[in-house]
This record gives sequence, C-alpha cells and structure tokens, in this order.
Amino acid sequence: MANLILVRHGQSQWNLENRFTGWYDAQLTGQGKEEAKKSGQLIHQLNINFEQAFTSFQKRAFNTLSIILEEIDQKNLITTKAWQLNERHYGGLQGLNKAETAKKYGEEQVMTWRRSYKTPPPDLDPSDPNHPIHNKIYKDIDPKLIPNSESLLDTYNRAVPFYIKEIESMLKKEKNILVSAHGNSLRAICKKIFNISDAMITKLEIPTGNPILIEMDNLKVNAFKYLDEARSKEIITDQ
Repeated sequence: MANLILVRHGQSQWNLENRFTGWYDAQLTGQGKEEAKKSGQLIHQLNINFEQAFTSFQKRAFNTLSIILEEIDQKNLITTKAWQLNERHYGGLQGLNKAETAKKYGEEQVMTWRRSYKTPPPDLDPSDPNHPIHNKIYKDIDPKLIPNSESLLDTYNRAVPFYIKEIESMLKKEKNILVSAHGNSLRAICKKIFNISDAMITKLEIPTGNPILIEMDNLKVNAFKYLDEARSKEIITDQ
C-alpha cells in the first residue's frame, strides 16, 4: 500500500486580501504558517515515513512544505520543486480583488473565469513586469511553456502529466509521497485520481492547510480523508 498526502499551502497574503494570486509569489500569513504547522502535526500522528516530497516553484507552497517537514522530523526528505505544480495562472486578473472584479465585469463572467473548466481569464500581456517570464526563478524554463493565462483544463494539462510521470510511478512502487501545492493544481490531480468529471470538478473546493490522506493499492484508491475534520470539505468523486 502507498500513502499520498496532498496539502494546499497555508493562507497567503493575497488569500487574505481576496486577490487573484495565480503565479504571483505571495508570502504566507501568520495564519498560513499556523495552518502549515498544524498540517505537520496531523501528518506526524500518522507515523508515515515518506520517500519523497514534491512542491511548486512558489514560496507559499514550498514554505508550507518546509514547516511540515520540520514538524514531522523529516527535514532531509528528498524534495523536488516543479513549476508544473504551480497554481493556475489567472492572467490579467492576477492581483485584482475578486469582489471588485465582480463589480467591474459582473458576477457571472467572473464565476465563469473562476470555475469554468475550459474558459481562461484574459491574458496577461508578456510585456507586463509582473508576467512570470520576467521572474528569475523561471529563467531555466522555456518561455514558450510559461502561460499568459490558464483555464483549469490548461492547469490539468501541465500538472497531471507531471503527476503521472514523477509521482504516480513512485506510488506504483508503494512509496509514500507528500505533495505541497495549490488549490487548482491539486484540483487537477484530484480530478485524475478520483476520475472526477469536467462538470463536477468545478464544485471541488480544497481548503488551505488541511492535508488530504489518500491510501492506494496499485493506484486504486482504498480510502481518503481530510486530516482536520473540522475544516474538511467534501471530496467529490465519480468513482
């Protein structure tokens, strides 16, 4: 049997400010650090020895992972940072307050951008200094692979192939894996794991700093649950 734990990073500053964060490198808030610490404490109670950890290129995810590894006393765990696990790129909406954006464009249009599986937000102009092609942390990534905006489908198309190649291959070998990433990259991975339809995936909500434990046998899901029951959301599945 293999154990896979998926953790959305703790609350970020732009989560707190109700902004579209996307590929902006927001820091954890004090609450976010506490959520990460509690995540680590809950994972520690499981007494799982992990083979490897995966996280994104973004501070809020890998700082969450660092706090968790401290709590579970596995600070030297092999860790892979992958841009494919980054949050969905919100394009021209990045940095905008969600409530103000709804007033400007209308609630229906904004909800389409936020929750439609295939509709991306307006592009972020590559000349914009906030575009990730200007961020030095992506200097070794082919600029053609760096998006101007993304739908959830686009996020799925980069996150899930990485998951299959790098993570699923280890789960097949009954290795225990820890992933600290983002709401939408984890939604994409959950869509794959739980065979969630295009229509139903729009309803999946993943709270910050609440680990999902998934027990697998040869990639078949045997059991799954949030570790913090008080803050859990429904894990939608079409299985």
